[in-house]
Formats: sequence, C-alpha cells, structure tokens
Amino acid sequence: MTYLAPRQGLFAIILLVSFCLQTLLLVISTDQQLSNSRAQKGEQMVAQLIDEARLSLENKDRVSLSVIANRYTSEQDVTRILIKDNNGDILVPVGNAPMQQGDTISQIATKGDAVIGSVALTLKDISKGEIIAMQWPFVIGSMLLHLLLWLIYGYIARPTKEQINALSRDIQDLHREQYRQIDQREFARGYERNLERGDDTEGVSTESTSAADATATAVSRNPNTDKLDLPRKLDIHSAVNQYVRGQQGQNPELDATHNTTEHDISNDDTGNLQDEVTAANANNDDNHKSNGSNGIARLSANRPFDSVSVQIVFHDEFNMLERLAPSQRLPYLALCTQLLNQAVTELLKQPLLLGVSAINEPNFDESGAYVMLKADNSHAKVALAGVMLAKLYLMLNKIIHDKHIELSRFALPAKAGVSDNAQVEAMSHLLESVGKKEQMLILLPNAGIKQINHHVQLQSVMRPTTVYERECAIFDGGNDAMIQRLADVRNAVLMIEETEAQG
Repeated sequence: MTYLAPRQGLFAIILLVSFCLQTLLLVISTDQQLSNSRAQKGEQMVAQLIDEARLSLENKDRVSLSVIANRYTSEQDVTRILIKDNNGDILVPVGNAPMQQGDTISQIATKGDAVIGSVALTLKDISKGEIIAMQWPFVIGSMLLHLLLWLIYGYIARPTKEQINALSRDIQDLHREQYRQIDQREFARGYERNLERGDDTEGVSTESTSAADATATAVSRNPNTDKLDLPRKLDIHSAVNQYVRGQQGQNPELDATHNTTEHDISNDDTGNLQDEVTAANANNDDNHKSNGSNGIARLSANRPFDSVSVQIVFHDEFNMLERLAPSQRLPYLALCTQLLNQAVTELLKQPLLLGVSAINEPNFDESGAYVMLKADNSHAKVALAGVMLAKLYLMLNKIIHDKHIELSRFALPAKAGVSDNAQVEAMSHLLESVGKKEQMLILLPNAGIKQINHHVQLQSVMRPTTVYERECAIFDGGNDAMIQRLADVRNAVLMIEETEAQG
C-alpha cells in the first residue's frame, strides 16, 4: 500500500502562498520600473511640445496648437494634453482624461523672461492585468516550478516500509503500555473492593495474592494475551470465592452455591459467574432480612433516616497535597474550610430548607471535609439540603480552582458524596473507587430520593460491580429554580469572601 507524504496538503498551501507572493513582487517591481520610465518620457514630451508650440502659444493660435497637440496624443501612454495661456485660460484641451486617469506632468512655457502659457500632459496608468499579461512567460514558468516541487516532495517524502513498521511497533507499544496501566489500576481497585467486602481473613489475603501472581505469570509467559480480559476474570473469580467463603459460616444453604461456583470458575465461564454473584447477593439480602441483622439497616432501600452526611474530598491523583509544603498547604486548607462554612451558613438560610441544621462545624484536612445535616422536624428536606450543599461547594471550588490555576497557584478539583449515616463508610469507598472530579455521588434510601426527585436528575453508575455501586446514583443536573438559587447563594458567599479580603 502506498502512503502519501506527511502533511502534503500543508506543503501545497505553502507553495501556493509562495507563488502568490512571488507574482505580487513581480507586479510591484515591474510597475515601479514602468512608472519611472514613463515619467522621464513625459517630461521630454512636454519640453518638446513647448518648443514646437512657443510661437503659436504666443499668438494664441488655437488651430496650430490643436494640430501640434494631436500629434502627441497619438502616443499610447498619453491620454490628455491641456494648453493654457499666461492668464490661465484654456486654449486647447485634447484627449479623454476624464475616462482614463493617470499621472499629470505640468510645465510653464516662457519666452525670455516672460511667461506665455503652460502645458499639462497626463500619462495613462498601467493596470496590474497588463503587467501580468506582459510577464506571462515568467508567471507560467513559476507556477510550473512550484507544481513540480510539490510533486517531488510527494514522491521523496513518502514513508518507507521500515519507517511504517517502526511507527506500527511504537503505536503497539504505546497501546500495550496503556492497557497495562489500566489493568493494574483495575486490579488494584478490585483488590481493595475485595478486602472491603471480605472479613479481612487469611483466606482473603491468600486469594488476592494468588490472583495477582496468576496475572503476573500469565502476562510474562504470553505478552500478547488480551490484558483487559485476564485481570477482570481473576477479579470476578476472587470476588465470588471471597463472598461465598465469608457467607458459608452464616448460611449453610450457600454451600451448594459455593460448589457450583467453583466448578464454573474452573471452566472459566465469566457470564455464569456474574449471574451467580447476583443470585448470591440476593440470597444474602433475603437471609439478612429474615435474621434481622445490621445489614438490613445498611442495604434496605426503605431504611429510616433523619440526617445526611456530605463528604467532600479532593481529586488528587498524584498525591500533590501530601508533597506540598505546610506553608502552602495549610492556608489552602483554611481557605477551603472557610468557603465550606460560609456555604453551609448561607445555604441553610433558604426558606426551602427550613428545619435543617448543621450538627458539626466542618474542617478540611488532607482527606477532605465532612458535614452532617439534621432534620429538626418531619417536614424538613434534609436530603435536598445535602445535595444542594454538595453542589454549591463544587461550584465554589470550581471558581477557586480556575482562579488559582490562572494565577499559577496550587489548587485541586473536588468531588462530593451525599449519603445517610448508615452509608458513610460505603460512600467513602465509592468516592475513592468510582467518583470523578467535579462529580457528586448520592447514596440515599427511597425517602431521600423522593425528596430530591423533583429537583435533580440522576443517573446510575455504569457497569456496577458491588451492591453499593448498584444502589449509588450520580448527580446529572438540576432544574432551573434550584440552579438559580444555588447561583445566588454562591454569589453571596463570594461577596462575603471579597469583603473579608478587602477588610
């Protein structure tokens, strides 16, 4: 397969610009040369005309002057001749200067010391088209030369087979490295989730370590293996084993499920494994409901609540906050704390959130900040207050972050999570594993979702892998009234900040 030269179109544009500039310079230089030669010729013609018409001009013989002037107007460059007497009256106007403009050369006619009249001769301007027509061999030759250069470049600059092969290898290596990094992050994330779901037993550690060793061995033996599928399969296998082992002591009915799961794992049937994980989760939920354990309060969608927690964490992928000097880190955290406290104060003044109060005074550290809101009566919309507070601080942090970056100062984007008290720990893990910058996660029971349903739009987490991820929702926008109310509160908080800074 024949490939074109790199950026051949751009090179054609450069050659076209070069051709246009070359033609323009040719026209300008030719016009300047012709103007100088015509000016010298015009001065000679005027002097010769005065010598021939001196006697007729002295006698004011219009007929003789017309005959003499007509001989000069037969010249191609002469468009008009105007002869005047010593009083400035026109004696003979010859030519069509009103139709063709040009340069005018004037000279006074004298006889001895006496002025007997004047002569004005107008020379025609040369158009740019006439110049190009005069220089057509050069213009066509230059165009052919530029076209030849473009063809030569297209032939010489084409990549060779060796260059194409080297480029293909570089692209493959780049993709392989990207896939390897993605797999490592996914494996580490799955390992952390497995530890959170399990009971931190020795079996869990052994299982995860075995999965990691199996992944490293498979990749080292066959570098061309699909690196996306292998860690995911191992994660699923490890998750199923850990889940079933953790539940065997509590529910004997899961023994059969465990045997079936191990059999399907040996057959490497990933689709059946996912179905069994879902079935095991459902059995576990039913078992917990029947036993009345603490898991009911945590996983039940109908669990009661009268307070919500708002967690705000920094999106710090490279741990920059830990490496920052205390002289810079502490003022930045103090600024974030001040903004959050003012946001809580201003937001709870809204009539819509009447009956909602803040239990604690938030304070930012390296891990973020935590605000707990409580409903003082049954009509207070504490869930809506938590969502509005999280969105309000994300709006404020966006402004502060952009301003700091513009001034070349340190700043970090933020992400927020809103949950009831039973899901505080789960929300912390979700923010770490699922949350993205400038994003808000919501994990509330049905009563809380009902409070915010008329004010915000939610979307589910894509491809959830845990029960909490399946129950979690992502803030996807609010109605105009809520966004306008948040914008007003945001402006009020910023005005307070500016007033304190000026004071």
